[in-house]
Amino acid sequence: MKNESIAFIGLGAMGLPMARNLVKNGFAVTGYDLNPQALEALVQAGGKRAASAREAAADAGLVITMLPTAAHIRAALEGPEGALQSLSEASLLINMSTILPHETEGIAAVLAARGLRMLDSPVGRSAMEAERGTLLILASGAAADKARAEEALLCMGNQIIDCGEVGGGSRVKVINNFMGISLNALTAEALTLAEACGLSVELALQVMRGTIAGQGHMNITYPNKVLRGDLSAGFQVDLAHKDLGLALELASRSRACVPMGSAAYQSYTAARAQGRGGQDYSAIYPLMRSLAGLPEALPYTVDTPVNADPFGKSAAR
Repeated sequence: MKNESIAFIGLGAMGLPMARNLVKNGFAVTGYDLNPQALEALVQAGGKRAASAREAAADAGLVITMLPTAAHIRAALEGPEGALQSLSEASLLINMSTILPHETEGIAAVLAARGLRMLDSPVGRSAMEAERGTLLILASGAAADKARAEEALLCMGNQIIDCGEVGGGSRVKVINNFMGISLNALTAEALTLAEACGLSVELALQVMRGTIAGQGHMNITYPNKVLRGDLSAGFQVDLAHKDLGLALELASRSRACVPMGSAAYQSYTAARAQGRGGQDYSAIYPLMRSLAGLPEALPYTVDTPVNADPFGKSAAR
C-alpha cells in the first residue's frame, strides 16, 4: 500500500476512472459522491465509500476534488459535512476540476487562511484517457506540494506539465478548452460544408489529415513562422482572406451554416485593414495581441523550425 491515503470527492465520468486507477496502483482511496452507483463502482474496484466529504477526508493525506463547478467544490469543502472539518496542516488539497482562475485562487485563499495547502491540477484529454490513466496533468502550486503529489498524479496521467503557481493550471486549462472546443465547432462546419456541396466525409478527412487543417497550426505554422518572428509570406493574409471568402460563397450556395468561418473572415478583414495583407497569415496573432493591448514584441520565440512543413510549399495549404 502507498504511504498516502487519498480522499476522492467527485466520482463522475472523469473522477471515477481516476479514482480506480489510484486504487489499481496501490493507494488506499475513500470516495464521496452524491451518486450511490458511483460509490458502489469504487467499492467494487477496491476503494471505500464515505457518507460525506468530511468523512472521506478524515485521516487522508491527499484530498482530490473532481467536481463540475467551483460552487460544488466550495460546498464540498465548506458545507455542513464539508472536508474542511477534517483537513489538517498535514493535508494537501488537489483540485483537478476545471474552474476559473479567480475561483481557484479564492479557494486557495480560504485554505491558506486556515494554514492549509492546495495544488491546482486540472487535467487535459478525455474520459477515455482517464480510463487508461493517460491524462495530461496541469500542475500548479508550491514545488514541494507538486513533488509530494507526483506519485499519485502519475497514476492518473502519463504526463505532468509544471504550470507555475496556483492558478496557472486553471488558466491554461480554460485556454486549452477554448481552443479545442472552438476547433470542434469549426471541424463540424467544414465536414458539413463538404457534404452540403456533394463531397464525401471520407474524402474530406483524407485531404485535411494531410494538410495544416488536420496537422494543426500549433505543430507547424506558428513554430515555423510567427513564433520565430518571421512574417514573410508563406501564405499571405490577402490570399487567406480571398480563399476564406470563396469558402463562404460556397457555403452560401450550398445552404451550409458556417458561423465560425464567418467570424474568422472578419479577423482577416481586420488584418488587411491594419496593413498586414502581404504578411504570412499567422500575422493574425500579432493582430489579436494588438487588439488586446499587449506589447508589440512577442514574449516568446522559437529558434529553430518545429515539425517543418512536410507538404512542400506553404501556399499549398
